[in-house]
Amino acid sequence: MNDDKLSKPKKKLLTRRKFILGGMGLAVGDAFFIEPNISHISNNSLTVPYLPAGLEGIKIVQLTDLHYKPDKDEDLLSTVVEKVNQINPDLIMLTGDYVDHDTSGIDPMLEHFSKLKSKHGILACMGNHDGWCTDGDSSFYKTRFEKSGIQFLVNENTALTINNEQIYVGATDYIWLGNPDPKATLKGIPSDAPLITMVHEPDYFDTMLQHRDHHLQLSGHTHGGQCRVPIIGYAPKKVKFGKKYIYGEYTKDNSSIFVSKGLGTTGIRVRFSCLPEIALHTIKAKA
Repeated sequence: MNDDKLSKPKKKLLTRRKFILGGMGLAVGDAFFIEPNISHISNNSLTVPYLPAGLEGIKIVQLTDLHYKPDKDEDLLSTVVEKVNQINPDLIMLTGDYVDHDTSGIDPMLEHFSKLKSKHGILACMGNHDGWCTDGDSSFYKTRFEKSGIQFLVNENTALTINNEQIYVGATDYIWLGNPDPKATLKGIPSDAPLITMVHEPDYFDTMLQHRDHHLQLSGHTHGGQCRVPIIGYAPKKVKFGKKYIYGEYTKDNSSIFVSKGLGTTGIRVRFSCLPEIALHTIKAKA
């Protein structure tokens, strides 16, 4: 029997195995060493009910889920600040989880945030990791953020005047073991006023709708799955209060929600097919 005929299938098998192992190695390298350090800008067109003509087209940058670690995320956040300032947004909204396991990263993170430029201000809300690190003491963050010129909302709202028109922004406390109060968050907002809410955990959207329809909610929390299946975009792992709304825009009744993939990581510092996101929202009126 000819030995060459026997060796050909083995050579093909070895070549295929090397190809698969090589591909796996590239994927692992990408997930651990490349993607967690590269941010991208997503462009999203989102509707806000009752939006007056003077607010059509305003640009909002949403940043979320930094889980900031000074020894690992310094370069990433520096680049993010540069990219945001090049956008020159009307508003910047920060939707929680600034820290991971402790609050040591807050002050160095705020040094980066102090360089952010926004025409009409920066607003922020609590995330569940933020609450867990201070046993629910939101004043720790509120004091520091507001010293840095960032308005920090917890179960409250504010009215902003942009282009001689008013728009309301409200934010709850964090949901997972926190004390969210939708009634307090929405208190005093006219029923026909344009409204954007910041709620860290997206699945609370259904609860907010019980108190107020006709609004846009911005959320984070899920990291978009942090690791996704390429092409189909499926997120294998889901988190509590982030199992229904995972990434992107969803509409329900007369309202909508956008969930950002965020910037940082928690647990293992890994991302795959899920780049850190600077979410750029262009706001339009609901038809």
